[in-house]
Amino acid sequence: MAEGTRVPKRIAAVIINSLKGGVVPRIGLPYITVGREREIQALLHDLDLVADGGASFRFLVGRYGAGKSFLLQTIRTHAMGNDFVVADADLSPERRLQGGQGQGLATYRELIRNLSTKTRPEGGALQLVLDRWVAALREQADPRSALSEQLAPIRELVCGFDFTRVITLYYEATLEGDDERRAGVVRWLRGEFRTKTEARAELGVNACVTDDTWYEYLKLFAQFLVGAGYRGLVVLIDELVNLYKIPNAVSRQYNYEKILTMYNDTLQGKARHLGIIMGGTPQSVEDRRRGVFSYEALRSRLTQGRFASAGLSDMLAPVIHLEPLTYEELLVLIEKLADIHAGYFGYERTLTEEQLVSFLKVEFGRVGAETHLTPREVIRDFIELLDIACQNPGTNVDELLRSDAFSGAVAAPAETRAAEGGDVDPAFAEFTI
Repeated sequence: MAEGTRVPKRIAAVIINSLKGGVVPRIGLPYITVGREREIQALLHDLDLVADGGASFRFLVGRYGAGKSFLLQTIRTHAMGNDFVVADADLSPERRLQGGQGQGLATYRELIRNLSTKTRPEGGALQLVLDRWVAALREQADPRSALSEQLAPIRELVCGFDFTRVITLYYEATLEGDDERRAGVVRWLRGEFRTKTEARAELGVNACVTDDTWYEYLKLFAQFLVGAGYRGLVVLIDELVNLYKIPNAVSRQYNYEKILTMYNDTLQGKARHLGIIMGGTPQSVEDRRRGVFSYEALRSRLTQGRFASAGLSDMLAPVIHLEPLTYEELLVLIEKLADIHAGYFGYERTLTEEQLVSFLKVEFGRVGAETHLTPREVIRDFIELLDIACQNPGTNVDELLRSDAFSGAVAAPAETRAAEGGDVDPAFAEFTI
């Protein structure tokens, strides 16, 4: 954050409250982004590829709290700012990529529900996108001809005939002022029709989005968006650990097979104007018994080569491993947070750089901090420190940092995990920064 930059109070509130609660704010990220320049540049390169008609697929791999979700949200903000449509979803026991009880369709519905654009960053942008497309068509000298020309290449693809028919229905319903039919098309595109019979009765279309076809419709939607004036579709899927935790081995393999299909499509040119980024922990990706690497076809494609294994990172590889933020980057981050906190609560910041350094020394003095301390924990502890100092004006911050109470409070989590020799429990996966 540049010197003198003021963060609007509404955004400051979201930043402070979200970070203290252990989740990533959906707005205001540019004010607190530090480090990750190489990762961001690599993903922005992917956006250029998508805009040029190509496709991309990446995995972001890092421990809980290491910055996966933060980086995903940062790319989300960049993409929307550059006229991409973004759809994001967290996987869960009810939302998978493939399932016999509608779990794949549930993921599709969540992605479409969270469809976001620059003018509708909070999600729910589907109808806005459709209306923008209709408006662009009506500006053409011959809208009907433009419609036919635009949809012709999409019609030839898998599920393309039904998709283009539904999209055409929306255009016609808009011209006729038929709001009920427009709403029916929106429901169809959201995947809300349960059977073909229901879709045929309401729209005259003998198809609907299903567990088996939802990804095909996502590819069609990506190409359609370009005709609506956007540069492509970026799909962000987090919490791959929920596939790792599927107890049935066959079900897990079906989900990994879906990932393989998506991965192959993007690399072989079968998808256009589509970027996919998935986030997961090292265990959920690299475990050869239950993780993504348990599916041999994926493991052979995604495993690092011998040169990258020698300690040199390859940001063009399909898997990006997130390295911990450096001490200096964390110092810059907490300084930004101190300024935002002071601006939001309306006081003059009194914390000195020496006190910020002292705070980090306490954090890194934990047992096991070198391998287990994450940015999420540092941020949460620091905001707690700011809150205490703000609410108790007479507090001596130096004494507080030296106190056994503060040192003990921040030591416990890292000690616990160090003793266990692993990451935090997967049950806490939703609290991801």
